[in-house]
Amino acid sequence: MKEVIFSTGNSTKLKEAIEACTPFNINIIHKNFSIDEIQSSAPLEIALHKARTGYGITQQPIVINDSFWQIPALNGFPGGYMKDIIHWFAPKDFVNLMKDKTDRRVCITECIVYKDAKTEKLITKDFWGEIAQAPSGSGNSIDQVAIFNGMTLGEHHRQGNSTYDPKDYIWDDFAKWFSKYSV
Repeated sequence: MKEVIFSTGNSTKLKEAIEACTPFNINIIHKNFSIDEIQSSAPLEIALHKARTGYGITQQPIVINDSFWQIPALNGFPGGYMKDIIHWFAPKDFVNLMKDKTDRRVCITECIVYKDAKTEKLITKDFWGEIAQAPSGSGNSIDQVAIFNGMTLGEHHRQGNSTYDPKDYIWDDFAKWFSKYSV
C-alpha cells in the first residue's frame, strides 16, 4: 500500500481524498500543520508554495489540495483571494455583487500538488456552477450561494451529501497518477 501525507484542516477535503484514494490502495496520512498561505493574484503559485513549504517541514512525500474561485461576470474575482473573501463577505454580499449580472456562472478550480524529493506534480480540474439568487444551506459565505448539481454547496453539506461522485473528484485524477508513480 502506498502512503502520502495530506495536510489539511478541512474535513470535507479529507473525506474526499480518502473516498477517492482507498480504491487505489493509497493510504492518506492526515497531518494538520500550519502553513502560512501567501497572497497572490496567481492562485496556482499559492498551492505550489504550500506544497513546497509542507515538504520542507516533513521531508516526506506530501500532497496539498487547494481551490480558487472565478466569477467571469466579475472579471475572475475573487481568484486566489478566496480564503480571505469568504471571511469578509456574507453570503448576501455575493448575491448583491451579482444583482445586475446576466452571467451568473462561477468556476471553482481545484488543484492538487504532490511534492517529494524528485517530483512536483500539479493537477487541476474546473467545476462550473452558478451563483444563487438567495443564500441557502450552511457553511461559509460561498458555500451558501454557489450552486453545483442543483443545490448550493451548503445544502449538499447540510444533507451530508458529497457534492460530486468520487470518480469526479480531482482526487480520482491524483489517485490514478500516484498509483502508477514510483516514489
